Amino acid sequence: MTLEERINADIKAAMLAKERRKLDALRAIKSAVLLLKTNGSGEAISEEAEIACLQKLVKQRKESAELYKQQNRMDLYEDEAYQQSVIEAYLPEQMSEEEIRTTLQNIVSETGASSMKDMGKVMGAAQKAFAGRADNKLVSAIVKELLG
Repeated sequence: MTLEERINADIKAAMLAKERRKLDALRAIKSAVLLLKTNGSGEAISEEAEIACLQKLVKQRKESAELYKQQNRMDLYEDEAYQQSVIEAYLPEQMSEEEIRTTLQNIVSETGASSMKDMGKVMGAAQKAFAGRADNKLVSAIVKELLG
């Protein structure tokens, strides 16, 4: 079952259950996937592109929620946090910090990286290795720590 089919099925279920908040989040996902699909190339979108799209949505929700929390708008904060949790359910399971650190140490030794100049090589290999299962901000911080 493709992501789009799962989203459509979940939208129907949310409509029947009258879950308004979940329905809003699912429609946002569907909208983003449709925009990605109609990029003009005529090709089917890859699973990696879908995951990247979902990660972008999660990042947007996280940033918005943080802003609302700083401005003491807890009603809007809760909506964004809820939407974030709904979107995260469609992402692959996230790796723990220990697993990320171990994998990155292997990547650093394989690429022969020794200084911050090699960060681009390490990050490129890391993005392929993690493929949506790790937060890039955390990965970047650990790479800087390992190379610094």
